[in-house]
Amino acid sequence: MEAGEGVVTKKPHQNKAERRQSGSSGEIEIKVPFVDLKAQYSAISHEIGGSVSEVLGDCDFILGRKVKTFERDFASYCGSLYALGVASGTEALHLALRALGIGPGDEVITQANTFIATVLAISYTGATPVLVDVDEETFNLDPSLLEMAITSRTKAVIPVHLYGRTGPLDEIKDIAERHGLAIVEDACQAHGAIYQGKIGAARAGTLGDIAAFSFYPGKNLGAYGDGGAITTDNIELYEKLKMLRDYGQVVKYHHQVEGFNSRLDTIQAAVLSVKLKYLDRWNRLRAEHAARYTELLSGITELKCPQLCEGHVYHLYVVRVEERDGLAEYLSARGISAGIHYPVPNHLQPAFRRLGYAKGSFPVTEKLSGEILSLPIFPELQYRQIRHVANTINAFYGR
Repeated sequence: MEAGEGVVTKKPHQNKAERRQSGSSGEIEIKVPFVDLKAQYSAISHEIGGSVSEVLGDCDFILGRKVKTFERDFASYCGSLYALGVASGTEALHLALRALGIGPGDEVITQANTFIATVLAISYTGATPVLVDVDEETFNLDPSLLEMAITSRTKAVIPVHLYGRTGPLDEIKDIAERHGLAIVEDACQAHGAIYQGKIGAARAGTLGDIAAFSFYPGKNLGAYGDGGAITTDNIELYEKLKMLRDYGQVVKYHHQVEGFNSRLDTIQAAVLSVKLKYLDRWNRLRAEHAARYTELLSGITELKCPQLCEGHVYHLYVVRVEERDGLAEYLSARGISAGIHYPVPNHLQPAFRRLGYAKGSFPVTEKLSGEILSLPIFPELQYRQIRHVANTINAFYGR
């Protein structure tokens, strides 16, 4: 799920925003971008340049040496036996489903509040997406609703580790095992996230049968273009995926299946190999920033902060507020960029009208879509910037 794609800020209620600004000069003291990729690059530019130069020197731009190195290291980092680089997070989900043999006539269940890529990946196989509502506190799939959505045609479930918090995999696994369903993790926002379950702590990417990651530039582990990866412990799935991503071939020009052109570029693998060494540190910084936000915003009764929990990697820090549009405009006027992930739920998108859902089908998802606001969060975020965001929000509420 490629959440960094399309940060959307809705038009505000102008009269309310103007009223909130009364008595203020409107002067922007501190700029706070939603994400700052330049700051991250400047800190590691020498290493990035060296790694990319090796690729340019080798001229192995497609499935080159750096791809193999990154796949090995990323599998080791996640704790999986295998990792395979592909063209994007969307393609990671799509090919994972294809490798499981999912196609026309099948159904795959996922949550209604995910980024559209999760649902599109199901559609790409010819299978039917089936949506369920989510838990209002965690924003993740509500397992109490999962079993009711299962039919004789259901073949898999895709729990989404939304915003960097792992879904309720213990409950989902119990249900999936009873019904013979595959579990495909959408870990596109959860690089390095840790789940505390029945078998102890395990990283996202090892909690189901197969998992998909996105390396969209704004992700916790981001490339300098599109990219994705699939992790699994299943050797048969891994061998299928190697063919599916590369025109269905194992040996060049000998095509075993109808495959795709979905390969991670070697230059992107070179970038990711450098960044992977810093991922745990960056995730710790994100968690520290989230804790500071929560502390500084704790006195605002009109605003609800996300739950802080171990293992959450805070790809996004998402608050809930009824006056979301007015607050977003107020922040923007003071140099603070915020986003909405996501303003229109999948079941209300014209693209999925054929699924037959209507307004009211998923009340929690619909309620959240009107209240959520993503505040700036990235490893290089400074305390003065966090304080500026918090002070501005407090001022919006007259505090």
